[in-house]
Amino acid sequence: MNKRLFELRKELGLSMEKFGSKIGLSRSAISKMESGNSGLSKQTILSICKVYRVNYHWLTNGNGEMFSGTPESIVDEIAEDYNLDGIDKKIIQKYLELDNEYRKILKDYLKSIFT
Repeated sequence: MNKRLFELRKELGLSMEKFGSKIGLSRSAISKMESGNSGLSKQTILSICKVYRVNYHWLTNGNGEMFSGTPESIVDEIAEDYNLDGIDKKIIQKYLELDNEYRKILKDYLKSIFT
């Protein structure tokens, strides 16, 4: 699992410090885990999977894809966490499908009506 942790961190392009800070661990703790000098607790594994959208089975035993969660499943998760209805979900999905130029236009419009 230590090699997959290293591989994940490199894939994300994060330093040990930045990777660890998002899950409440120090650079030193990440270093020990990657080198195999320390194991990963169940809580650490679950935190990594949630924060970085990592496939639990890939991290724990190397099966499947590195990452889990499609944009649709992420929107579903947000909808559940914030009690959003179908229209709310559709707004978020459509916004995420916009390219940067159209997002900027929409944001500028929304700023103009909120001020």
